[in-house]
Amino acid sequence: MANETEKLLIIGGSDAGISAALKAKELKPELKIQILLADEYPNLSICGIPYAVSGEVPDWHLLAHRNLQELTSTGIEFQMNMIADKIEPQRHEVVAHALTGELKTYHYDHLVVATGARPKLSGIKGVDLAQAQQQDSKVRILHTMADYFAIERNIATDSVRKVAIVGSGYIGIEMAEALRKRHLDVTIFQRGSEILSTVDADLGRIIHQKLSANAVNVITGLTVSEINETGSNVEVVGLNEHQKTQSSTYDLVLIVVGVQPNNELLVKVGAETGIAGAIEVDQYMQTSLPDIWAAGDLVETRHHLLGETYLPLGTTAHKQGRIAGFNIAGIQRAFKGSLGTQVLKAFDLVVVRTGLLTSEAIQAGFNPFTVTTDVDDHKAYFPGAQEIKIRITGDQKSGRLLGVQLIGHYGSEVAKRSDIFATAIFNDMTVAEISDLDLSYSPPVGSPWDAVQIAAQNWEQQNAKR
Repeated sequence: MANETEKLLIIGGSDAGISAALKAKELKPELKIQILLADEYPNLSICGIPYAVSGEVPDWHLLAHRNLQELTSTGIEFQMNMIADKIEPQRHEVVAHALTGELKTYHYDHLVVATGARPKLSGIKGVDLAQAQQQDSKVRILHTMADYFAIERNIATDSVRKVAIVGSGYIGIEMAEALRKRHLDVTIFQRGSEILSTVDADLGRIIHQKLSANAVNVITGLTVSEINETGSNVEVVGLNEHQKTQSSTYDLVLIVVGVQPNNELLVKVGAETGIAGAIEVDQYMQTSLPDIWAAGDLVETRHHLLGETYLPLGTTAHKQGRIAGFNIAGIQRAFKGSLGTQVLKAFDLVVVRTGLLTSEAIQAGFNPFTVTTDVDDHKAYFPGAQEIKIRITGDQKSGRLLGVQLIGHYGSEVAKRSDIFATAIFNDMTVAEISDLDLSYSPPVGSPWDAVQIAAQNWEQQNAKR
């Protein structure tokens, strides 16, 4: 009797799950691949939702990295609106249910769990995920396409004019801009002293000022403790830094205060967990359970400078899924680690970081020295030159590049210049070695010494004076 076709089952059809499926199918075409998808929107860019809300992306279908026809043409099968309930590792089976309630059992030879993360609500009284997912709720999270459709229904009505956003990270700031472009009155809340806490406070302050200049009301130093939905209004209650209660009412409230690993399926069957409850995986994305891989926002991530951490990012999820696909297909490939590279566009500014901040470098045991340089993005004699602020953190003794933050105008290649630094950190270069790179030059786009090299040379000079 002929052997049955080898089966790869994937739970989750976003970045990591799709990347694993595509790579495994490419390398091993005879593999039967099924993806269990909790909704019917595979491979959509959730990161692109703010731009669909703003109207800059005119049709949400365009958010698909690949459309369903492109995906199924590879031979990958999708089981839509199918929610995995439990994994039975000994039997190599997954039990799932359809939205209609029908139970179904799937057998696998290899399993990839790519269930991602779930939103945090940070103990906010009066709201839970179930409430935020009700069709008529005026309190929303932003995590899935269903959330996007719900928000669109809300803001399409004349009754919604005032919107509050709880959380001032990347998504919160992007949504603030998107909703201003829809001509809504927007307030954004941040519990810390400054928004965008993933960069230094003075750089966050520049983004704060940009939001204020575009009529976004920014409230810092206030921890939202309670949200009460009463009729057509939503009351937001918080404690300020003096522990005094403040409250205000809005027509709609969005909660974007971070995520946590969506790890329940694997935890229930004994998978090892680590930082923040994220699933432990080895460098090949294998869990502690036989024939089960995991990738994306539910797993621990190896950081190039810090070791194991929890750092959920879409770029990382794509890479980790791809690595899982390689190994399932029998080609050993290791995940090389993350640098936590992140970028934000806020109106006409771009802010980006890669590697470590000074405080993080100290905590990691380095001896950091940080220098900030303001430098033009191209030769000043060519019209339109804009200043980029480049902050370099390097180790004082070894000169090793540890981290960089940049902020400048959209169109100044801020993110791509950061990518030069990210490549350098990944390859353990010193700050001085940045000057050895053969970078492109033409007066409209750069200088004989590029902005990144001028900043690196300034760091060298300042470090030598210490």
